Amino acid sequence: MRDHEALYRLLPVPIQNLICSVEGYRIQRARFGPSFPHLLQAVEERSKSTGGELQHFRDLRLREYVHYCAAHMPHYRKWFTENHIHPTEIRTLHDLQILPVVTKEHVQTRVARFVSTAVPLRRRMWVHTSGTTGAGLQFPTTVDAVREQWAIWWRYRRWHGLHADTWCGYLGGRTVVPVTQDQPPFWRYNVPGKQLLLSGFHMSPANLPSYIEELRRRRPPWLHGYPSLIALLARHIVDNKVDIGYQVRWITLGAENVFPHQVDVIEKAFQVRPRQHYGMTEAVANFSECKSGRLHVDEDFSAVEFVPTSRAGAYRIIGCNFSNRATGLLRYDAGDIVELSDAGCSCGLPGRLVATVHGRDEDYIVLPNGALVGRFDHAFKDMVNVREAQLYQHSRNEIVARIVKGSLYADRDEQDLLMAIRSRVGNTMAVKIDYVESIERSPTGKLRFVISELPEGKL
Repeated sequence: MRDHEALYRLLPVPIQNLICSVEGYRIQRARFGPSFPHLLQAVEERSKSTGGELQHFRDLRLREYVHYCAAHMPHYRKWFTENHIHPTEIRTLHDLQILPVVTKEHVQTRVARFVSTAVPLRRRMWVHTSGTTGAGLQFPTTVDAVREQWAIWWRYRRWHGLHADTWCGYLGGRTVVPVTQDQPPFWRYNVPGKQLLLSGFHMSPANLPSYIEELRRRRPPWLHGYPSLIALLARHIVDNKVDIGYQVRWITLGAENVFPHQVDVIEKAFQVRPRQHYGMTEAVANFSECKSGRLHVDEDFSAVEFVPTSRAGAYRIIGCNFSNRATGLLRYDAGDIVELSDAGCSCGLPGRLVATVHGRDEDYIVLPNGALVGRFDHAFKDMVNVREAQLYQHSRNEIVARIVKGSLYADRDEQDLLMAIRSRVGNTMAVKIDYVESIERSPTGKLRFVISELPEGKL
């Protein structure tokens, strides 16, 4: 993978655009193949259910999935046998408390024990995630599970009038534009996916006008990406009184906490309220924002517990995935904290309500050219031997990676990590690795992935 990325960076821009489109075509086939329309229709029909009906549907799926995990995943088969508990004893969300909580670190070091013996190799699709701790996790899923998750995400988007053939300006964490490039275009095209891929690594004050010009030229009606990056673009528009020249109709946000000040500046810049959802690759929990601006738990997608923490009103997200037949995750700690809402919602949709999600807030990395980079987790997605990570910046010329090693961490992991970081910050910034025993948590128990001492880097 690293060799492919290095080769990509050396290719001419037209060939990079072609590669983005070829990869976009592959992704479209995987996510939106023949079974997708049926899945989307089914999840949209479930939106019409009452809360009680959805709870009944969730518990049915839960019972069936627990039984499946006990039969086919070595970890759960052993646990149920050793504890003399039969899977049929778990019938509702409340009954899940019988099981111990599983952490990312636990799965990371024993992933084969969570992989189903019933899914052959040819049907497995490997995915990876880093999340809020910076630790990489790789595990298999299936095409059907991927499509169901995207059906849930498109249900939410369609609540707001979006359709799959809408062109999107995307601001995320992939390095589609080599960080060493210092002149436009700071974007690439994914034609099959109808995406204008705007680099999140070149957003300096000097470069942002070229982003605006490309938006004017392409006029994508939909912007999607990290709130930290879209808010950067919005702040430039507001501060400089820029007229982008057309109406953006939809803005959707994901992968990070969304703060009120970000919503305010984005709405002021684009004259449209951004919408958000909460989800993750492990697919153990999903929350979707309705037209009334409330986050609803997608009860039909996974079994989500809210476990009280030591702080009053704060709950840890513990989830159970239903759709992934290749890897079983029962009572998996998602690593995030929420506050709940007891008030009802006027939209009429079912599902418990989440008031606030904590744990995905991080500062910006400030590059030597002044560009601000948010959501740096992509650099750690393949780092399965890193237990925890934190990026610390005290000057524009250096970044420190605080790393808690896993038991299998080796010299090659350090080389890969340095390469991954440098591919995003360039070679003019020093990268130092500081190995530590543990990383300090916030008062809510969360690990802040990026900490900046620079005024312009503070979120």
